[in-house]
Amino acid sequence: MTVDGATPTFVSLASPTARRAGAGGAPCQGLYWSAAGSRPPVAVIASHYNVDFAEHYLAPYLASRGLGFLGWNTRYRGAEDLFILEHALIDIGEGVRWLRTESGVETVVLLGNSGGGSLMAAYQAAAAGDRYWRDLDARATSALENLIGADLYISLNAHPGRPEVLTAWMDPSVTDETDPTSRDPELDPFDPRNKPPYSQTFIARYRDAQRERNQRITDWAKSELTRLETAGVADRIFPLFRVWADLRFTDGTIDPSDRISPGCYAGDPAAANRGPVGIGRANTLKTWLSMWSLETSACRGADRLRQVALPSLVVQSLADQGVFPSDARAIFEALAATDKGLEFLPGRHYFEDDEPAREGVADLLTDWIRSRL
Repeated sequence: MTVDGATPTFVSLASPTARRAGAGGAPCQGLYWSAAGSRPPVAVIASHYNVDFAEHYLAPYLASRGLGFLGWNTRYRGAEDLFILEHALIDIGEGVRWLRTESGVETVVLLGNSGGGSLMAAYQAAAAGDRYWRDLDARATSALENLIGADLYISLNAHPGRPEVLTAWMDPSVTDETDPTSRDPELDPFDPRNKPPYSQTFIARYRDAQRERNQRITDWAKSELTRLETAGVADRIFPLFRVWADLRFTDGTIDPSDRISPGCYAGDPAAANRGPVGIGRANTLKTWLSMWSLETSACRGADRLRQVALPSLVVQSLADQGVFPSDARAIFEALAATDKGLEFLPGRHYFEDDEPAREGVADLLTDWIRSRL
């Protein structure tokens, strides 16, 4: 099969900490895109916490420009509720290793797109010697200590970090985590009494309450995990309600951009906030502590970006409904790189609204990568 001049090749690999499934599938899978018959010396790898990036929209665009592109999925593709950071890093490491040893790639570019921004930064930080992970068994520790670093890093429409984005989107008016109807009207951003434009007093109180909600869940998760382990139970699943409530979704004067307001990735934020679909909608206790907790998660963006000294490019589209100009600037400032750039472009989150916008971002990334070779 050829797509726009690019040929995808299926790649399926075992992981040092995960055996093949009973039906035969390997935990790490993806598609390697390249121009037909070519063996590119430079390749991009993109991965996400749970979204399937095998057919990433940029793959054929970059392949047609002479780059390789590995859309790479860890064992947590579609399994956000089970995510554990250390094992995801090990799985990404197998993709990087394959590029270096099997496909003949000399220059590896980490593409941190959307939620994958902080994940790929966490990978590079670990490969560079940042020993932030938890105590693990010898096999996992050895795999983490032998991750292969990349050569370039790109942040594309990336959230600052997994705990940060969830907390910024949380509805802090929730009074009972087991009841999606519970609410404190004084903190409800959709209550007519709190309509936008929001006052600075309300914004400050709201942001504090969001952090407090995250901490309450963290405190409960730690306590519940201790209780379960005492009873010989390893973990449990719990739901998370109402996470489409970033004030920037409903008030376009906060962090202004070209986005639609009110609006979010799921459409009308008031309706989305009452529905069952959203980030973090289900978690194990260990996943919450690994991915979402402001206190315990190593997926916080700035902590890892401070260890990324590779030449780096931060790109942000101005009509993005869920990543905002201040997020891009924060990522840019946090990066340890001395060679780094920040670019703002027209378009939405995946540039899905405009074909010329996709061509434009593909040209920008390709030109930047080639200028650093």
